Amino acid sequence: MTGRSEEKIYEDSITNWPEEERPRERLLKSGAHALTNAELLAILLRVGVKGKSAVDLARQIIREANGLRGLDRLEPKDLYSIKGLSHAKIAQIKASVELGKRIIEESRKVEGVASSSRKAYDLLFPRMRDLKKEVFKVVFLNSQNQVIDVVTAHEGTVTMSNVYVREIINLANKFGAAAMIFAHNHPSGEPKPSNEDKDITEELVFAGRIMKIKVLDHIIIGEQKYFSFADEGLIKRYNTNFDMKKLSLSGHG
Repeated sequence: MTGRSEEKIYEDSITNWPEEERPRERLLKSGAHALTNAELLAILLRVGVKGKSAVDLARQIIREANGLRGLDRLEPKDLYSIKGLSHAKIAQIKASVELGKRIIEESRKVEGVASSSRKAYDLLFPRMRDLKKEVFKVVFLNSQNQVIDVVTAHEGTVTMSNVYVREIINLANKFGAAAMIFAHNHPSGEPKPSNEDKDITEELVFAGRIMKIKVLDHIIIGEQKYFSFADEGLIKRYNTNFDMKKLSLSGHG
């Protein structure tokens, strides 16, 4: 009996653990970096299920999701199959993952996103890499090329009929934007632009020129790679096309 009483045996609930070993208390004392992924997730879950502590449940969730990136990829409906996950817990998990991605995005906003396609890609990639459908985003910038906001303009295949150029320009005016960077993802992983991608980009460049709002780039995000319209000389070409069209119209006047 004496030997057994000295063994470290806990009941399932974390509240029965020694205080110095509970994830929440350890986080407050030592910082979040001291905790494992499962322990951090357990803090969000708060409680486990019968026979499993919150940490055990968190380990199961991470294992079934194939890691944190897998957890990000999963839709809320995919998580309902895991026993112990309620609507509230799933919402908390997805919200926390999204906040983490936005923290990364915020930290990159001050790095001069307009200075290169790579920096724009680095800003957007964490939020767009695992999307299962095409999402069209606009980065609005001020006259100092600082990011004002990143807005989702459309979800679904990018075509002339469903990306509303006028609405994007109206948003730019609302934000007082001086420049824009467009981005959308290709869930296939191949970022090569389609003819529709090229058409909508030229239309947006033309609209920007009319409203005196610069279009700096359109980036297509694939799997660990991207296509930049600016790097490939297409933004410059579309601006030249606009100038030639304007010159042609003025000549006919």
